[in-house]
Order: sequence, then C-alpha cells, then structure tokens
Amino acid sequence: MSRQQHRSLVCLAEEMSHTLAVEKMNLLVLPSILLVISTAHAFQYAELAQYIDSHQEEYVEVLRNWVAIESDSSNILKRPDLHRMMEITAQKLRLMGGTVELVDIGVQELPGGQMIALPKVVTAQFGNDSNKHTVCVYGHVDVQPAKLEDGWATDPYNLTDINGNLYGRGASDNKAPVLAWIHAVEAYQALNMELPVNVKFLIEGMEETGSNGLDAMILAQRDTFFSDVDYIIISDCSWLGQRPALTYGTRGNCYFFAEVEGPKQDLHSGVYGGTVIEPMTDLIGILDTLITPSGKILIPGIREAVAPLSDEEWKLYQDIDFDMDNYKNKIGVSQLMYSNKVDLLAHMWRYPTVSIHGIEGAFSDPGTKTVIPAKVTAKFSIRQVPNMDPAVVKKQVSDYLHSVFAKRKSPNKLKVTMVIGAKPWLADTQHPLYEAGKAAAKTVFGMDPDLIREGGTIPIARTFQDVMEKSIIMLPIGGFDDGLHSQNEKISRYNYIEGTKLFIAYLNEVAQIKKTVM
Repeated sequence: MSRQQHRSLVCLAEEMSHTLAVEKMNLLVLPSILLVISTAHAFQYAELAQYIDSHQEEYVEVLRNWVAIESDSSNILKRPDLHRMMEITAQKLRLMGGTVELVDIGVQELPGGQMIALPKVVTAQFGNDSNKHTVCVYGHVDVQPAKLEDGWATDPYNLTDINGNLYGRGASDNKAPVLAWIHAVEAYQALNMELPVNVKFLIEGMEETGSNGLDAMILAQRDTFFSDVDYIIISDCSWLGQRPALTYGTRGNCYFFAEVEGPKQDLHSGVYGGTVIEPMTDLIGILDTLITPSGKILIPGIREAVAPLSDEEWKLYQDIDFDMDNYKNKIGVSQLMYSNKVDLLAHMWRYPTVSIHGIEGAFSDPGTKTVIPAKVTAKFSIRQVPNMDPAVVKKQVSDYLHSVFAKRKSPNKLKVTMVIGAKPWLADTQHPLYEAGKAAAKTVFGMDPDLIREGGTIPIARTFQDVMEKSIIMLPIGGFDDGLHSQNEKISRYNYIEGTKLFIAYLNEVAQIKKTVM
C-alpha cells in the first residue's frame, strides 16, 4: 500500500467515524454551510480515490502528450500549435460525452498591424440537473516561452519524471491542474457514479498574454452558457509551502513597452560611438528611475493608491505556515528584501512591485557584436493591487517617464505603451466555497489548508467577479517549488494525483452547500 493510499484510508476511517456520530445527531452545522455526510458518501470517495491511484500512469501519459505541444501564446509562430492544443482539449472532453463547443473569439492585432486568429475557447458541460449546483471550472492550456538553452536541465517539451517530479513547460501552469479536473469528472463516469454537481469547463489559450478576447466572450455568453453557473473554480495557482492552500486574492498586472528610437539604422560603435546619443543609454537611464534597490517605487501616485494593511490581514499573515529560509534557498539568494514573514508575504501579495523583464532590440546572442542599436524597447510590469486602477497607472507611468526623459534633453524619441491592464481580485474567505475547500482538504490531506493570496495575475478572475457577479474560489494543487514561468517547471506526481482526489472531494462538498446560499 502506498503512503498516499494509507493516508487516504486513514482520513476515510476518521471521516466515517465522525459520520456515524453525525448521523446520531442527524445534523452537522459549519459556519455558513450545511453539510449532510452519509456513510455511503464516504465509501464513494474511497472508491473514487482508489480509481485515481490505479490510473495515475495513464494520467501522467496524458500530461506528457499535452506538454509536448508547444502552445506558447506569446509567439505567433507557435499559433498553429496553440490551435491544435485547443482542438485536443475539446476532443478529450467530447470523448467523455460532454456537450462541447469551440468558441470563436476573433482576431488579434499584431504590432505591425497584421491580424491573426485567436485560439478558440473550449466550453463543455457535464450534467444539467436544475436541482444541483452548477460549477464552472476555468483553466488555460497556453504556456510561457521555453528553450533548452535558457537553462533547462531537460527538454522543456518532453515531460521528464525525476524522483517523482514531472518536469516540463506548462506541467504546473496550467496543464496538469486542467487535466486533474477532467480526470476527476472522468472518474465518476468510469465508475458509473452520478456527479454531485453539474460541471462546466471554460478553457482558454491566451491567459499568459492577457486573455485576449475572453472578456468579450464571457460578456456575450453571460445569459447563455454562464446563466446557470453558481460558482467558479480556478486552479491556476500554487501552495505556499508544504500545506494545501485556498487562494482568495491575486494582484493585477500593468505591462508596459518603453521604446526609445534614435538613428535610422543600427550603427558601428567604432565609427559612430561618441558622435550620437545612444537610445540604449537613454533607455537604461529612464528605467533606473522606476524603483530603488530596496524596492521603493518612485512613480508618483502608485504607493499612495494602495489599500492599507489591516490588523486582520496582519494576523492572517502571521498565522500562515511559511519558512523564510526555505523560500530563500529555493530561489537561490543570500538575502531577501524583508527580514520578517509578514512583511515578505505582504510584499508578495498585496503591495505593488515593478519588474523589468527585458530589452528588445539589444544584442543578446552569444559572442560579441559592436553595434549601437537604433531602436530599443524595454518591457516592464507593475503588479497592481487594490485600490489601483490600470487606467490611472497607465497615465502615471507614461507621464512620469516622459518627464524623466525630457530632463535628459535627448534628440531621441520615447514611446510608452501599456499592452496589458489586468485588475487585481479579492474574495470573501467567509463564503461557503471556502468552508467547502477546508473540508475537502481535510478529507484528502488530513490537515487544514492555509488561506493565502497570490502575487501573480489571473485576469479572468476579476471579469468573473465584475461582469458575471459570480462567487469564485481558487483551489490550487501546484507546489510552492514548481518554478512557474521559470526554467525546470514541474509538478510533483503527488500533487497531480492527490490534487485530482481533492477536486473529487471538493465537488462533493460543494454539493452540500444550501441552495439558498449564494
């Protein structure tokens, strides 16, 4: 018997014992949620969990096939792969008997003015019982760029199992979580068990570049596909440490291009160096005015807009299980910006940051090249938080950089563009969805989950909240050390398989929420 199976059986025995006591009382009340758990339900979970364990090799193989598809949404040359990824996702859901559609969401305009088709969005539905809750699971199957020469130890598009970790681009973000949800539904079908809730899927292919076209699609289908949805579940996030977690907030993202243009073409530095004001020098100069070495943002108005840290938040952060030394060692640095847990977590989750990501037009290949680039474009982002507004941030950044550039008295030209303006999201941790999450985590992992926020951005969460007025929970299964967006991204086999069980348990918990609670 595996450790995972043993843990599941121990948790099952505890739950059954508790259930018998509950049946004598005939009532179990949790805050804001009524749970009626039968002995039959306990046995049903055990059977489903056993099924998941016995099919884990199959699940790993499916993930391997998905990771092999280079569905990089930022590279238009990979767009055919992205279209194929959406087709494969739709076909997987069709073979399960779902009502599946590939929804056309239009075209994308490239910087040069060309138009290219956006990948279609996959929608699917399993069950339509009006007496049951309906949940919509959101996920994405596009990935960040990855090349072996970036520093990967393995081929990023060949899923590699090393000591129980499954390495590959998109393994954790977000292909394994999407598959775990699909496998959870599939397990019910394989065992001829009725789903405890109706399940809908919304799976996109442009999340990594801002979810182009998805807001409009959701608005257009608000009164059709989404009309009967009660709750939305997102599993595009990670645990903070070794404990399972429930995520209740994310930061937004304002992504900028700052372009400095000078000569009409690249110049030889030996021939022209010393005679022209170089665009790269201007660009580096203005970038240096965005933030101090200690992390203080210098753009006027940014810090003043941030919601203050409340006493309740401070207490919540204080109680979270988080090892700073482990975090420091994981990322391989000798010093962090902050020396205590609360400050570090607050600056990870609920304060804005400025990050400089790269410079386009600069020479970056191996070797030497004595060139003065004629045009260079910096790419940087500001992770925004409540109460910041992307439209306001756009003006603040543009005005500030132009004022700094003007002081340089350079003949070169500066152009500042905001290409992504995603808002932050924050949920109510007292909602029954979170009580259900705590119960599901206890069933599968035998422990209470941490309540955490996420420093990254999931653009669609705020859309669901504002446009659809739906309640949302983020239910992660990714590990704290999965290396999202980085070299050697992975998901552990344990998190992948036990995460599938978590989703099964969660669907059962959501089914027990009173229909009148919304």
